[in-house]
Amino acid sequence: MTKVDERTIGELEPRPNWGRRVLWTGGLVAVFALAVIIGSATIPRWWAHRVGDQVDGSITQGTTLGLVYGFVFTLLPIVAIALILRWRTSWKTILVALLIGILLAAPNLMTLGIVLGQGNAAHAGDRILDVEAPAFRGGSLVGAIIAGGLVL
Repeated sequence: MTKVDERTIGELEPRPNWGRRVLWTGGLVAVFALAVIIGSATIPRWWAHRVGDQVDGSITQGTTLGLVYGFVFTLLPIVAIALILRWRTSWKTILVALLIGILLAAPNLMTLGIVLGQGNAAHAGDRILDVEAPAFRGGSLVGAIIAGGLVL
């Protein structure tokens, strides 16, 4: 009998190439880090301008749009995550549910990034919202609180 015939099926499977895995992981981490840096420098200003264009300096429109955005983009992610996790609870499903929830909550998360951000882009977005979209941040907060209370 030859040496190959004595091996089990598991031993015949190829071993993972750890060098290639480490290289791919490092590359993906570097691309993700670069995307975060670029996003943190551009997204707050861009989002503040988009909201400012919609509100156009009106306190009433700022409050109304803030209430709608805060309510809708808090309620939708919570409901979507709950429905997805009710259907199935494997780790892949949980990951997909969280990604869908983050995408649905993106407007609120971008506004939160402007409010809590410490960078130059966040401060610029804050000033833009002060001038072009007054009362939007407060309206967003109240809308999110209403949606959270409704879910509870």
